[in-house]
Amino acid sequence: MKGYRKYFLNKLAWFSVTFVCAFLLNFILPRLMPGDPVAAIVARMAQGQSNATGVQAIYKQYTELFGTNKPMLEQFFIYIKNVVHGDFGFSFSQYPRTVVDVLKSSIWWTVCLQFPAIIVGWLVGNTLGALAAYLKGGFDKVLLPVSIFVSNLPAFGMAVILLVFFGVGLKWFPTSGGYGFDLIPNFSWKFIWSVIVHYQLPFLSIVLIAIGGQAIGMRSMAIYELNADYVKYSRFMGIKDRKIVGYVFRNAMLPQITGLALAIGGMVGGALVAETIFSYPGLGTTILSAVRGQDYPLISAITLIITIMVLSANFILEILYGFIDPRIKAAQAD
Repeated sequence: MKGYRKYFLNKLAWFSVTFVCAFLLNFILPRLMPGDPVAAIVARMAQGQSNATGVQAIYKQYTELFGTNKPMLEQFFIYIKNVVHGDFGFSFSQYPRTVVDVLKSSIWWTVCLQFPAIIVGWLVGNTLGALAAYLKGGFDKVLLPVSIFVSNLPAFGMAVILLVFFGVGLKWFPTSGGYGFDLIPNFSWKFIWSVIVHYQLPFLSIVLIAIGGQAIGMRSMAIYELNADYVKYSRFMGIKDRKIVGYVFRNAMLPQITGLALAIGGMVGGALVAETIFSYPGLGTTILSAVRGQDYPLISAITLIITIMVLSANFILEILYGFIDPRIKAAQAD
């Protein structure tokens, strides 16, 4: 227990240092972008005005509202105070909407798209990889090249292929949006069906790439474990093959669980490509529009969410490994 406490505190210290560095970069980098986003807002608000003094007064009012007229250090401390209270301020590109309001309207689209796709891709990919390692023969010879091809296909490439083939060519599915453009979100069957139909192509573009990568990883780990000394010894001792295979795939699953945790932690960041190609109304599309509009508060909020999710997934995984992996327990004892 003493060794585990030391292990836990060490991981917590690294987590804290990494989070502080990421938080600093999260604040600084968006503000290093060229241009003045407040001037763009003022240009929209002051359309038709020819009075330069009036335009200047509007500009001054908005720089005070957004705090961009303050020194960077003062902005940073204000940012910390606001983040602690869950307040990310107003969105520059979608003013007068707040950042929290923008996130609320888009985050669930991303979670409902990415999370099921990651889980389905992980389950199917690992099952196929395990079967390829165990059965070998023709199944493995077909699965391996297909998995390599699919996993190495760029995310945008898979999305474009599905879009062109099923959306433009066969016209089985719509090519953009999260629901019909003529519909207003509600709980009617017409709207729900529209959401389901628009969901298919983005979902498949994520699942297919995930299946390929997971199948290759599981196949490699399972083959390695099947040729390990403990498997040969167990078979020599007459232990049933079913029991041996259970141990083999349990050991082979550990790296795959790591991949699953990291994929879930980084699912918001991974949403950009699929959502952009299909104009899906999630965080990926939102952060793209925020970058184009130099929307510092919105960029900072989304990247902070990504940072926290990735770091938390890594931290939780490291802590769980201390319990479930005997090799880490042995290292702690030393």
